[in-house]
Amino acid sequence: MTTQLTFDQAPSAIRNPRPKPPSSFQKMYRHYRSSLIATGSILAGLLLWEFAARLIIRDKLFLVAPSEVIVRSIELLQTGEIQQHTATSAFEFFAGFALSAVVGVFGGLMIGTSKLTRNIATPWISALYSTPTVALSPLLILWFGLGMWSKVIVVFIVSVFPVLVNTQAGIEGADERLVETARAFGAKRSQIFTKVLLPAAVPFIVAGLRLGIGRGLVGVVVAELFGATSGLGYLITVSSQIFDMGALFAAVVILAGAGVISTELVKILERKIAPWRA
Repeated sequence: MTTQLTFDQAPSAIRNPRPKPPSSFQKMYRHYRSSLIATGSILAGLLLWEFAARLIIRDKLFLVAPSEVIVRSIELLQTGEIQQHTATSAFEFFAGFALSAVVGVFGGLMIGTSKLTRNIATPWISALYSTPTVALSPLLILWFGLGMWSKVIVVFIVSVFPVLVNTQAGIEGADERLVETARAFGAKRSQIFTKVLLPAAVPFIVAGLRLGIGRGLVGVVVAELFGATSGLGYLITVSSQIFDMGALFAAVVILAGAGVISTELVKILERKIAPWRA
């Protein structure tokens, strides 16, 4: 006599078959999915830009097509002009931003952990942060001269406060229950700082650095509008005066690309120093 098993009586391996392992293409797609979506978004934006410039606006004084910007960029590359301006702005930005990152992080940590320092510095930070520093750029250039270092100071001033304020907020926003638990287990003040407060402040520090990148790039352009002889801001000014919209957009695209690359580098740094955030 043979016995026929129903579906409910079948072995679990038959009722719940093991899922098919993903192929190498699926693994690669999952790994690079975010990058592919971001690349597709950029390409779609460029196509929309090209379409609008070619078929809708049709006036190069208002909007230049990306293809024409590429052609003009190649011409500037061949003459070496774009390399010179990019190198000047890159030095001014990275020097000023690196200085603002160091001062902002350490200053924010000191203010967040010391009540006396917080009481002394908070009024000055509030006053200087709300001051239109960009409007003071001509005065800063007058103080520090027309060279690169005056632009570095401008970049530092406009980008240090987002880093400082966010770092302070990260320290002050740490979970008090974790601090009390660490104290209950006999942790010293230095251990509480390194094991509780600093890890809690990492997301805020990264957010401050990302905000500082945007403000620093704006600071480079604004500083180079006054008395500069080289740099992407100087190229934008000269190009707008002679209606060379291709060169103007080329400089703007380089600045935008620098912002994207710098932000991605900050994200990579966050994954290195705070792997638990992943």
